[in-house]
Amino acid sequence: MKGYILRRLLLIIPTLFIILTVNFFLVQLAPGGPVEQFIARMEGQGDAFMEQLSGSADAPAADGEGLFSASRGLPPEALAAIERLYGFDRPLHERYLSMILRYLRFDFGDSLFRGGSVMELVAERLPISISLGLWSTLVIYLVSIPLGMARAVRRGSRFDVCSGLAVTALNAIPAFLLAMLLIVVFAGGSYLQIFPLRGLHSPGFAQMDFWTAAADYLHHITLPVLSLSLGGFAGLTLLTRNCFLEELGRAYVDTARAKGLTERAVLCRHVFRNAMLVVIAGLPGTFLRMLFAGSILIETVFSLDGLGLLGFEAALQRDYPVMFGTLYIFTLMGLVCSLLGDLTAVLTDPRIDFEKRGA
Repeated sequence: MKGYILRRLLLIIPTLFIILTVNFFLVQLAPGGPVEQFIARMEGQGDAFMEQLSGSADAPAADGEGLFSASRGLPPEALAAIERLYGFDRPLHERYLSMILRYLRFDFGDSLFRGGSVMELVAERLPISISLGLWSTLVIYLVSIPLGMARAVRRGSRFDVCSGLAVTALNAIPAFLLAMLLIVVFAGGSYLQIFPLRGLHSPGFAQMDFWTAAADYLHHITLPVLSLSLGGFAGLTLLTRNCFLEELGRAYVDTARAKGLTERAVLCRHVFRNAMLVVIAGLPGTFLRMLFAGSILIETVFSLDGLGLLGFEAALQRDYPVMFGTLYIFTLMGLVCSLLGDLTAVLTDPRIDFEKRGA
């Protein structure tokens, strides 16, 4: 197993390299790069740009205040200065090699429009996205596993049919529509004012004691987590139900019943462990799906400054360092979670051996 883990870890580097390479060259083909975005911000901002640009090596402010742009376009020397400011005066291959070497050291550079390092921005936003993914995964497992077990035991009953229809209907509704519905009903839209509309904490959060801060945090995160979780019940519930039904049809279950064990003992001592192998092994993948699912839409709806929203805004602004930095982090997390999924499968079922399969 150690050899398999080592090979998977070594594969992470070329996988990251290929993904970054493909995205780097695809982005170069997209119109409206950072230079064009910056020029658009400069329109109608006065006559002081050349003086400030020649007198300071710092990047211009994101709001474009005090920058020059002629109403009919920039003079060539101004355009050359902007390209030099953002590093676009260098050939494409030099910029590519520089990016790859820096990313190997986890040096993502500085944001073009936010005035800070990409690593600081990622470190600030990543915990928000991770917390959404973790809480959503926890809620999905806590609800779907008991529900799937109950449906398997009551196969074909009214409860099985109605609960199946309910979770399937929830799965058919996009997460952002669920979020809007929850806001309308529970966040002061048209009915109740129970939960806050935005953010993860109230003003003065840093001065609260532990229990007050925990309650305030849970109060704020309830609607975003429900928006992500409600649509995720169907898949895991169906998987749990099918796994239990498959195990209930095996010979060892009839043997356990013949020995006089109660149905509860058969389910809990024998069926549960075997049926949960596939379900538990999929835990890292579920977390990853919840992390990506909540990255943009849910964070936007509830005004949460997470990593997905950061990457989306960077794509709109053509802030290349932030774009590639968030892509790098998401890809790395995906590869690590994939490896953790394999390790979880081995821990839950020692019969699985990736070494013998030549993986």
